[in-house]
Amino acid sequence: MYNILNNYNDLDQLKKMSFGQIYDFSDELRNFLIEKVSKTGGHLASNLGVVELTLSLYRVFDLNKDKIIWDVGHQTYVHKILTGRKDKFDNLRRHGGISGFPKCCESKYDLFETGHSSTSISAALGMARARDLTDEKYQVVAVIGDGALTGGMALEALNDVGYRKTNLIIVLNDNQMSIGKNVGGLSTYLSKIRIDPKYNKFKFEFNEALRKTNLGNGLADSLKKIKSGIKQILVPGMFFEDMGIKYLGPIDGHNIKEMTKVMSMAKDIKGPVLIHTITKKGKGYIFAENNPDKFHGVSTFDWMTGKTPKSSVESYSETFGDAMVEIASDDDKVVAITAAMKDGTGLTEFAAKFPKRFFDVGIAEQHAVTLAAGMSKGGLKPVFVVYSTFLQRAYDQVIHDVCQQKLPVVFAIDRAGIVGNDGETHQGVFDLSYLSHMPNITIMSPKSTEELKYMLKWSVNQKCPIAIRYPRGGDNVKIHLKPLNDFIPGKWEVINNGGKVALIATGKMVQIAMEVQHKLKNNGIETTLVNACFVKPIDKNLLKNLLEQNYKIITIEDNVLHGGLGSLVLEYANLLNYRASITNYGFEDKFISHGDVDVLYKLYGLDSDGLVEKIIKII
Repeated sequence: MYNILNNYNDLDQLKKMSFGQIYDFSDELRNFLIEKVSKTGGHLASNLGVVELTLSLYRVFDLNKDKIIWDVGHQTYVHKILTGRKDKFDNLRRHGGISGFPKCCESKYDLFETGHSSTSISAALGMARARDLTDEKYQVVAVIGDGALTGGMALEALNDVGYRKTNLIIVLNDNQMSIGKNVGGLSTYLSKIRIDPKYNKFKFEFNEALRKTNLGNGLADSLKKIKSGIKQILVPGMFFEDMGIKYLGPIDGHNIKEMTKVMSMAKDIKGPVLIHTITKKGKGYIFAENNPDKFHGVSTFDWMTGKTPKSSVESYSETFGDAMVEIASDDDKVVAITAAMKDGTGLTEFAAKFPKRFFDVGIAEQHAVTLAAGMSKGGLKPVFVVYSTFLQRAYDQVIHDVCQQKLPVVFAIDRAGIVGNDGETHQGVFDLSYLSHMPNITIMSPKSTEELKYMLKWSVNQKCPIAIRYPRGGDNVKIHLKPLNDFIPGKWEVINNGGKVALIATGKMVQIAMEVQHKLKNNGIETTLVNACFVKPIDKNLLKNLLEQNYKIITIEDNVLHGGLGSLVLEYANLLNYRASITNYGFEDKFISHGDVDVLYKLYGLDSDGLVEKIIKII
């Protein structure tokens, strides 16, 4: 089945393959990806789309000296196969196995760790300037997707590279998708280039003809003076060249022969060059081609039918989406904002029912937050739904543009806590820490999907910034907790009263704390269980009563300990000068690696058995 792949050992073999062999190799690579990812889950569509692009890059450039930086990094599976990790794909994204993103500790060919979008041009430009200042000789290439170009950081980097004219090659992988279909002015601009490439075809063929004679060479040099006029007539704007970046393309990103020729040309051009390649996300697998957003990040699936097993439990994202539709049906001031994550955050139905009140801003979290602030100023009720790890990118905007002005913006923070297989860059274990020290913000966390609905309904009618954090997946089907349906800021819920040990948990950890309570009771230890539905403000009255009655207090959260719920409880006890027994459980001061969610909770002692063992020891 894998004749070429089974005999592939190193990058030098690519340069020796005929074009016929390398196209056969690309077919084998696609089949290999489909086979392996169907068993492990992962990012499939994006990797299927860059097979020929990756092969072309690695035929033209020497990875033992040249440096290639992949934006986002979820499309580096082919790169990993070609750089010696083919035999490790059975454990892709599993704990102890290879990551789904570039990892410097895995390979010398993983040069920079990218997990969020729009970073590759900045990183590559930094490497290129280091090369120039140290008088070294090698090529630096940044590979970036068209969706990632909507990120402000990418545009800032383009502005810089065009101004300083640093030697750098940028490969634009244009598949018209980020996770969902791209939106915005830049996407529209690239579409114009895709459908009207006549300028580039004319320029290339005309120069090729002229360069065949000495007279033609002279004419070609003279015509450089008028190329701007021709360019502006045939391709409106020419955004990249007007910024000072040489533009080559668009070219077929699945045509290895053409890409090899253009990439080789780019190596000899002085200054920054952008190669615009057109690829198809999901190429070669009909189910991924037809549904690239579904197969962007996919769980295990049947590769013959493309079907994924359905969960019997409603996810928090689905619950959120249903609640948004219900709320918006009753209140025409409610609007939803997403940063290229409509489907993943549960807003598909909302977008269909309320298209004028749905705003997908592309991969631009900073803009999304300040957009929400402006909408709030204008009398609307904006809800910005965003993954925990991506809201980090808009830290300054949350502080200055929302919290400082005390604007009623709701941040629906999906994928809070451990998300699992995507690893360090995607674990949502920092949001309580980076939000809790901001003045004027209220932070909430539901203990169940049902409680999320009531929390969201309450929040859109408040007069201050509110962040609601909730996990990936659904509830523990064995445990049903009656949801709170009304809220008083800073008022916690005492689920049940027991002994003089208070388990104070927030969000998803309330369900785990209930399991802990049951297991401790079997060990003769009675406890009181508290749902800290508000992380900020904390319930000072309840805490004071517990401290005065000498309760042993144990806080449980799925956030790093620094700056989380436990820290806020300790600070308050210290303020009151109580010498109390307070123990905090959460994630340590480290980045959490990739792996199944249950495996990671167990590894860090935050599963019910691990917590019971720890609590018995301290009691």
